[in-house]
Amino acid sequence: METRYLELPEPLEPFARYLPCRWSGAEVHVSGQVAAREGEFPLRGRVGAELTLEQGRAAARQCALNVLAALKRELNDLSRIRALVKVTVFVATGPDFLDHHRVADGASETFLEALGEVGGHARSAVGVARLPMDSPVEVEATVLVG
Repeated sequence: METRYLELPEPLEPFARYLPCRWSGAEVHVSGQVAAREGEFPLRGRVGAELTLEQGRAAARQCALNVLAALKRELNDLSRIRALVKVTVFVATGPDFLDHHRVADGASETFLEALGEVGGHARSAVGVARLPMDSPVEVEATVLVG
């Protein structure tokens, strides 16, 4: 199965010393993917300060697409995914921002759009002061592969 109706970007190369994906048995853990496309950051800053909620959701969507691109490189075929087990969404925010979960929906909706039922997942949405390279969002995931 390819993604349903979505064109994936080229996978991001690591920005530091880590593996994009790491296997543990039948699970693949995808390292945190920032909101870059082709090495560029169309959005930088904190949601609720420099960026709007909608811009945060767009950044989360880009992160989710980058997770899928990393998985496609690792698996060669996304039809090998049996379940998107867990997603963690880190959101860089201003001090009074309380809608982390709504930003994270930008990633969750992208996974469901791309993978259908297999894309349903457990999730955490975590607010942080800043993220690497001033990305507004970072998304990591664990998938079950069959």
